[in-house]
Amino acid sequence: MMPNTRPRYSIVAPVFNEEETLPEFYRRMCAVTDGLDGPCELVLVFDGSRDRSPEIGRELRARDARVKIICFSRNFGHQIAITAGIDYAEGDAVVVIDSDLQDPPEVIPQLVAKWKEGYDLVYAQREKREGETWFKLFTASLAYRLIRRLASIDIPPDTGDFRLMDRKVVLALRRLREHHRYMRGLSVWVGYKRAGIKYDRQERYAGSTQYPLRKMIKFMSDAITGFSYTPLQLATTLGFWVSGIALLAMPIVAVLRLVGSDFFTGQATTLIAVLFLGGVQLISLGIIGEYLGRIYDEVRGRPLYLVSEAPPKPVDEDATVVVSHDKVTG
Repeated sequence: MMPNTRPRYSIVAPVFNEEETLPEFYRRMCAVTDGLDGPCELVLVFDGSRDRSPEIGRELRARDARVKIICFSRNFGHQIAITAGIDYAEGDAVVVIDSDLQDPPEVIPQLVAKWKEGYDLVYAQREKREGETWFKLFTASLAYRLIRRLASIDIPPDTGDFRLMDRKVVLALRRLREHHRYMRGLSVWVGYKRAGIKYDRQERYAGSTQYPLRKMIKFMSDAITGFSYTPLQLATTLGFWVSGIALLAMPIVAVLRLVGSDFFTGQATTLIAVLFLGGVQLISLGIIGEYLGRIYDEVRGRPLYLVSEAPPKPVDEDATVVVSHDKVTG
């Protein structure tokens, strides 16, 4: 942010089947942004919604020039939608927030205040989570702590995508075009000065969660494989342990056979050993396959997303930044 100038703000909100929530989200967002000290744009990214969400977005754009609409040609995923919103955002400070109103827009002034203290990345850290089952709370807590334990960077626990990023962070993120994206990790990976604020996450305003257990597992897998080699190292370690046990077992079995012990006789022991070794091999191959599949996705070089409707992309002030995927290619 330049001194003695009014800052520009961008609010990036992914939208997927939120026709019941979107009008209320817009109303509350306007109440918040009208109180900011600079102009603000609302970038709505429709991630292949199958309901009336895009039509509602167009109605909002027709009566409010601050609203930008980006419509994907199909569903590309939540993290890709955030990426597209960042690609089109023009603000000096860019806020990412979900449109389901679990992250209250009223927290945004706190993020802005922290940004004005000189922090380039301000993340919102969940202190309470209302309206969620014990299973959801337990699995989410376990996932955050596992990711933090395994990742090569310090990702704050209990933080979602709700955060504010300075323009320099946004420009840095635009250079990172990997397909299996974990934006919470990428925003930390680029560095810069960061801080967090505490807030209470609310219950969904309407509808049902868009993150079932299957998506949560994939999300966690992308986070771990994107920022850690630990699973590969674990497979190697497991191989050494199994080989070591086998090496120690061979002379023991030989001695027991020589002394006439029938402890290791029969097919059962052999079958168990074969199944165990086969399981270890398949797990190791699966881990390698996860990383190999991600390499394959990057080598193909497909665009991150395709858009069917979008405003012109902003002219990037940093000539070194690669902002690919225009309206034709996504």
